[in-house]
Order: sequence, then structure tokens, then C-alpha cells
Amino acid sequence: MKTLSISGSTGNSKILVGETFERIHDYLPANRVIIITDDNLARLYGSRFPVEEVITIGQGERVKTLETVSAIYDQLIACEADRSVFLVGIGGGIVCDITGFVASTYLRGVRFGYVATTLLAQVDASVGGKTGVNFKGYKNMVGVFNQPEFVVCDPQMLKTLPKRELSCGFAEVVKHAAIADADYFDFLERESSRAFSLEAGVMERVVYESVAIKASVVNQDEREKGERRKLNFGHTFGHAVEKTEGLPHGEAVSIGMMLAARLSESRKMLDRQSVERLARLLTAFQLPLKSRVDRHQIMDAMARDKKREGDVLHFVLLEKMGRAVVEEIPISELQIMMDSPD
Repeated sequence: MKTLSISGSTGNSKILVGETFERIHDYLPANRVIIITDDNLARLYGSRFPVEEVITIGQGERVKTLETVSAIYDQLIACEADRSVFLVGIGGGIVCDITGFVASTYLRGVRFGYVATTLLAQVDASVGGKTGVNFKGYKNMVGVFNQPEFVVCDPQMLKTLPKRELSCGFAEVVKHAAIADADYFDFLERESSRAFSLEAGVMERVVYESVAIKASVVNQDEREKGERRKLNFGHTFGHAVEKTEGLPHGEAVSIGMMLAARLSESRKMLDRQSVERLARLLTAFQLPLKSRVDRHQIMDAMARDKKREGDVLHFVLLEKMGRAVVEEIPISELQIMMDSPD
């Protein structure tokens, strides 16, 4: 097991890469613990949960809402959970986001931690202190920054994932390499087949390297005022695709990364070879490169993005493989890019 730390304004977070779910007891406080999970995880792992008090939610983006949060508040109130309670989110990114948001707002804040059960959650969603829910179809519109006390990343739990969900996690893995570490990108190119097969030694490095990149960025900029914006590579366009096309998050981000790479090339920042390398690696992880929905709908969704300031968006571009920059891009320029042939 390897441990990484994040020091945030709300406290310190330990990311436990390679820790086993069976050792979760070692990280729980002596006082009352309540688990929040989804119905699929309860079916798969419920017999191994460390405590009997469990709140179960549904699955998918449709449950990542204030209505779900409200239902959890009701259950916490009904069971008389007080400020000493410790909440543990066991699940993927949606469970972690909801658990963190509930913990941050119930009784003005209670302690919490995560067991991340998907690759997307292990390398991205559970790490960094972002919590939140969607609102009226807009991604992560309501939320807070708050660090979990721990994140357990058990590689054995990834073996129950469907291939499509695994692919979505690799989208974030590719993102980390593309924005911050050219050597890591080279490694993924060489080992994509073994990684996609969840070979233990390869996946240990994949999860650790991705978490290390994100932890380093968050330690520099917890609340996304500068450096942390680079973690949004592919996400501005990706969130718009996710909303309009209904694709899973990782697939939408893959499409978003390709648009951002093409925009980087059009601005004479990134060479064509690097754009093609990105496309090949995403394809190796069975991720899409293009959107099939109406571009006007996508532009409308991007115009409502949280990162918009006036007529520009903070957009993450690549100077070269392994180095990202944040530029203010006029929405009109994005329209031209989207209307141009590939």
C-alpha cells in the first residue's frame, strides 16, 4: 500500500492506494458510523460492510440531485444521527459526491471518508475535496469543497466493473498524463492492453500516478483559482456533451479532450502527432472521439458552464504532451472550432 496526502483548508485527507476493503475498520472512529452506498454495491459488498447502519440510494446521474440529498437528510434525522456521526461513502463517483455533500451540510458538517469502488472514483472523483450534485440538468451546479478524512482505493474492487465503466475511469487517467506527465503518457501507450486487463502491477502504478498528479495539483490550489483548473482538461466540452447526449462522464470527457487537443493544434500550440497519439490512446481504452448530437445544444450547455466569465470560458489546452495551460477562449471561437471539419 502507498499513501498520499492532501492538506486542505477543511482538514487533511489520506489517499490509501492498494489498501484492502477488509481493513476499513482501521480507519473508522469509535463513535457511530453510517454507510451511504448504492443498491448495486449493497448487493455486491453488503455482507462485508463494517457496520449495520446503511443508507442506500439508486444509481446513475439521475440520482445525483438535491432530492436524493433531502431523502438522506430525512433518514439521518429519523435515526437521530448527531454531530458525532461519521459517514462513509462506499461506491463510485456519484456516491462519493453525494456522501461528501451530505456530510458537509448535515448539522453544518460531520466527519466522513470514502471507499472508492470504481476506477473513475479512485483516480479522480473521490480525490481533492470537491463535493456536489447536479441541478436542473446542469453538472455539479451545487456543492462545496471539503476534504474526506480518508479514501481507500482497493484494486480488487475494480474487477467487478463492466468494461464500459472501466473505460470511463481510463479517460481520467489519460487526462492526468496528458496535462502533467509525458513519461506517464508514454507508459500508458506501452501498457494500455495490460492496464485494460487490470494486470495488478500495471494498475498499481496507474492509480498511484494519477492520484499523485491530482494530489499535487490540489495541494497547490484547493479551490480551483489557478493550477487546479488544469484538471478540467476535456471537461468544459465534456460536461456539455454529457448533458445533451446522455453519455457517461468518462466518454464525454474523452470527446472533450479531443476537441481541446484540436483547439490546441489550431492555435499552433500542439503538434499534429500529439493529437493523433491522444486519439490512439483513447481508442485503446475503447473511448469515443466524436459527439453525435446537435452542436447548437452543446454550445448552449457550454454557455451555461460554471467556468464562464462574460463571453469567455477558462479552457484547458495542451502546449505539448504532459504540459497544460489555461486560456480564456471566446465562446465564438469555440463555435468556429466545432463547425470546422475534423
